[in-house]
Amino acid sequence: MPDPADAELVRRARNGEKVAFEEIVRRHGPAMYRFGLRMLRDEHAVRDCVQEAFASAWEALDQYRGDAAVKTWLFSILANKVRRYLRSQARSVPTEIDEGVIHSPAQHEPERRAIAGTMMAALEEALDELPLAQRACWILYEVEGLSYRRIAQIQGMSVDAVRGAIYRARQGLERRLEAWR
Repeated sequence: MPDPADAELVRRARNGEKVAFEEIVRRHGPAMYRFGLRMLRDEHAVRDCVQEAFASAWEALDQYRGDAAVKTWLFSILANKVRRYLRSQARSVPTEIDEGVIHSPAQHEPERRAIAGTMMAALEEALDELPLAQRACWILYEVEGLSYRRIAQIQGMSVDAVRGAIYRARQGLERRLEAWR
C-alpha cells in the first residue's frame, strides 16, 4: 500500500512543485544508491543510473497510478536502468569499493577490522558470482528490507519466482562462503 505522505508528494510534484519531488529524492535516493552500488560496483555508473531513474520518474509522474508504493515504482525504474547499463557494458572485473560504504565495523582493533574487511570482500565477490536476478532479489530483501511482493513488482517477476531466487541466492552464498562458517 502506498505511503500517504509519498502519494501527497507525488500529487504536488505532478502540479509542478519541484520541492515535493526533491523530498521524494531525499527520502528514497539513499536506498536507491545503495542498491545500485551493490549491483554495479561503480560509483560513477550508479550516480548516472540513479540520476537517470529520477529524471525518468519526474517525466513519468503522470503515469504513476498509485498501485504500488512510490519506493517500489522508483526501484522498478532504477532496476531497468541498471539492467540496461549492464547489458551495454562488456563483462569486466568489478571495481573495488570502500568497505566503509557498505559496513563500518564497530570494533577498532586492526585484526578485527581486517577480518571484517576480508569477510565483506568475500561476500561482495560471492554476490558478484550470483546471477543478476538472484543478486538483485537478495539485496532488495536482505539489505533494503523489501517484501517479496514489492520485489516482484520491481523485478517484474511473480512472488514465487522472487522467493525461489532468494532461496537460490542464499544457497549459492552459503556454498561460496563456507570457509567463513
